Amino acid sequence: MGLKYMFDVKEDVLVVRLAGELDHHEAEELRDQWKDMLYLNPVKHVILNLEKISFMDSSGLGVVLGRYKEVLQLGGEMVVCSVPPSIKRLFEMSGMFKIIRLEENEEFALETLGVAS
Repeated sequence: MGLKYMFDVKEDVLVVRLAGELDHHEAEELRDQWKDMLYLNPVKHVILNLEKISFMDSSGLGVVLGRYKEVLQLGGEMVVCSVPPSIKRLFEMSGMFKIIRLEENEEFALETLGVAS
């Protein structure tokens, strides 16, 4: 199926919506596009919406972790939302939820970052 991604900037928040499969074939292009969006826009925080993601492997986690570190350097926060059960298990096992906050949905995640939706 491949990966589809959409970026949306709302105030100082970059919203990243992923759909499909994030594996090593897709990870490099996503990483490059995501980095460009972080540096070409005046953003501080990232919301990662995984509502439509069907598969993610360790290379996908690596992309997320790398962007998390960049967001920290910007003084911001990364929030993940709408995580399907299979992906939630992957995040739990990898310890990602110890560093990245989980919220129920994108609207609530925006509110917690001070952006009115």
